[in-house]
Order: sequence, then C-alpha cells, then structure tokens
Amino acid sequence: MDATAHHYAVTVSDLERAVEFYHGVLDLEVRSRFSVGGDAFAAGVGIEGASADFAHLDAGGVRLELVEYAPEGEARPEGALNQSGATHLGLEVEDLDAVYEELPDDIETLSEPQTTESGTRICFLRDPEGTLVELLET
Repeated sequence: MDATAHHYAVTVSDLERAVEFYHGVLDLEVRSRFSVGGDAFAAGVGIEGASADFAHLDAGGVRLELVEYAPEGEARPEGALNQSGATHLGLEVEDLDAVYEELPDDIETLSEPQTTESGTRICFLRDPEGTLVELLET
C-alpha cells in the first residue's frame, strides 16, 4: 500500500459557525465548498439517507475538511487529551502570544501559552463544536 494523507476531517453541527472559526479566527483559507448525497454516499459512510455539506480549508498544505451531516448524529461528550482515542488538530503559528492575545473572548482555552521541556510553546483551545485545537510555536 502506498497511502498518503488526503485530508483531516472534523464533523460539525453548524458548518457556517465552524467555517467562521477556522477561517475568521484562525485565518485558514477556504478552498472549496460542496454537498454530497445519494445512495452511494449513504452506503459509503454507513448512515441511512445521509447527505452532507463540506468545506475544505488550507492549513498550510494540509487539507482540513469540515463536514455537516444530515441526519445529524448524537453529540459526543467533550473529552480530555489523556483519554484513549482522544484527537486534536495541531496548527503551527509564528507568534503564539500574539495569536493568543487576539483570540475572541468567547474562545475556550485550556491555559495561557506554555513553554514545554522541548522548547515548544503550546496552547490548547476548543473550537465551537468542542474539538481540541493545539496552537504551537516551535
């Protein structure tokens, strides 16, 4: 097998709100928006009658896919980073302190920026859906 990464996806309940966060707050460029439905899609994702709206954003050469499904599934509980199966998105920034200072007041962060033993500065926050996003400066 010669697999390569195509995209990383986050399922959201409100695509417009998610795009506003990732584009408006984190400045990722929206590359495309589209919808998919039909029997083959529903069978492929294993959800009867499924259709979805998508937004693809450029995260520095990595494609971030935001997807809003119909029908919408149950919300998952917010997890902690040390829980088995936990996931997060990692986005590198040039000046973490400046980005942190510019975050809107309603953005939940786990802490102020911290410098780890490796010298990397990190700050975790939650997107509007509760997905963990790590901002890091190396």
